[in-house]
Amino acid sequence: MDTQDKDLNQTLNAWWQYNQDMYTAFNNSLFNDNPVQKALSEQSNRDFSAWLDAIIQKPEAMQQNQLDWWQNQLQIIQQTFAPIQGEAPTDTVAEERGDRRFKADEWQENPWFNYIKQSYLLFGQSLLSSIRETPGLDDKLKERLEFFARQTVNSLSPSNFISTNPELLKLTLDSNGQNLVDGFELFKKDLEKGGDMLRISMTDENAFELGSDLATTPGRVVFQNHLFELIQYNASSDEVYQAPLLFVPPFVNKYYILDLQSSNSMVKWAVDQGHTVFMMSWKNPDISMKDIGFEDYVVDGVIAAVDAIEKHTGESDINAIGYCIGGTLLATAMAYFVSKRMKQRIKSATLLTTLLDFSQPGELGVFVNEPTVSALEAYNTQNGIMHGHMLGTSFSMLRENSLYWNYYVNNYLKGKAPMSMDLLYWNSDSTNLTAKSHNFMLRELYLENKLICEKQVSIRGTKIDLSKIKQPIYMLSTRDDHIALWQGTFKGAQQTSKNVTFVLGESGHIAGVINPPKANKYGYWFGPDATGEPQDWFDKAKHSKGSWWTHWQKWVTSHNNEKVPARATHTEDAPGIYDAPGEYVKVKL
Repeated sequence: MDTQDKDLNQTLNAWWQYNQDMYTAFNNSLFNDNPVQKALSEQSNRDFSAWLDAIIQKPEAMQQNQLDWWQNQLQIIQQTFAPIQGEAPTDTVAEERGDRRFKADEWQENPWFNYIKQSYLLFGQSLLSSIRETPGLDDKLKERLEFFARQTVNSLSPSNFISTNPELLKLTLDSNGQNLVDGFELFKKDLEKGGDMLRISMTDENAFELGSDLATTPGRVVFQNHLFELIQYNASSDEVYQAPLLFVPPFVNKYYILDLQSSNSMVKWAVDQGHTVFMMSWKNPDISMKDIGFEDYVVDGVIAAVDAIEKHTGESDINAIGYCIGGTLLATAMAYFVSKRMKQRIKSATLLTTLLDFSQPGELGVFVNEPTVSALEAYNTQNGIMHGHMLGTSFSMLRENSLYWNYYVNNYLKGKAPMSMDLLYWNSDSTNLTAKSHNFMLRELYLENKLICEKQVSIRGTKIDLSKIKQPIYMLSTRDDHIALWQGTFKGAQQTSKNVTFVLGESGHIAGVINPPKANKYGYWFGPDATGEPQDWFDKAKHSKGSWWTHWQKWVTSHNNEKVPARATHTEDAPGIYDAPGEYVKVKL
């Protein structure tokens, strides 16, 4: 090995050691001392070794990357002095779309801070580019390397440190450090409420009350079992569509993302369109529910809700909307009806950002490998649940700049209490996962992708087949979704009914779904049937401004246009249990 290769190896090893230190600290905050941390660290070591071997075999790509870095660095230095020489400043390296870390004027106007910003951005882009351009690495390995390299790069951002952030530096000097005193108080509060891990506050968690500020659509809990409460909402019209509408939210979150405030409540909007709306409100599991599995959420959850709706309304056919993993549950229930040779009681299904084919799980894929899944299974089995705060932090780190470091800087360095926002309040209102259901999702769905295979998934002893579903399906995905990539949901849609309407919304997993027509914030694409390749579909699709909700309303009423008198939520014979939002949703961790 020549001197250049040795220098290259030393540079890479130094970078990797820092990455490991940061990575270990991150894992400690999530899992403390347990098999998951060990598995993740060992996997990272194997990935780095594979990357290093690939570079040694063909070092040309890395050498070219280093040469490009030096040339760009020299250009940044030259441009740093451009304002001094009377020239207009320009950036060699620009921030990515949506990066709000360097919006303060000083990052552009002050030559020193502009140099720091551009050098940092160049370092990050060069590192990630070197990973992508290394020949001989498979895509999954590159995804893991990129993810953890990005975590390191973004943790080192000059915006995260007082001495290299002009906005923070000025604030600290002007306030004589009061911002740091205030930030330390906020830090102590977060430590106290987080228990074994630091949970950075994103919003004022005392700002809202369920039933008063959020989840305010009036209704009544009409059924309850050990897994969920079923809410029926009050009609707002004299007549309603004959087929009731059931919402199946994900059991990894609370349902009121679909019923935040009246202005952005999909529930209220659906009621106002003339639907008899029912909502499943999942129980927040504790250790006593450790043996509740995915199949229980299907049978004692979705199918039990369909039974309860029929008993309450007399209607055996319903339309249903499943959100995220709730959509996976819904499709599984439909396949179960077929496999049991029962009447298909879900006459149409709407699947929102739902994975059925888990071969493209988005950035969650960095955790989908045999050692990590085995370690997570051991952790779940040992603890009985996957704690909601750990899940929340994990999801935040998928968008670390906007959902982690942004609040770190605002709360602890600027000393500002987080603002009150309904969406962030919901995001912080975490739920646990039972050990058995989470283990099933990790192995059977994410790792082995069995749901799309004929009779590979068994529900209460019945093997199911998604391809047997014949009912019409409306599949809504979002372009910027990092949890359920739209290309993956598109492939999943092809595993079911031939009668699939595929729609692609703008924005991401939450904002692209909760997009009321009055806001008119994001548009959507619609087009031909969900056949062929995702990009081919997109190239032929048409774009429409405004909310997909109105497009969906036309679709669902084409399968359900008969009207009946509005139904009461409670009668003398069926008084219900208590008013919405019920009790299960109020249980906090």
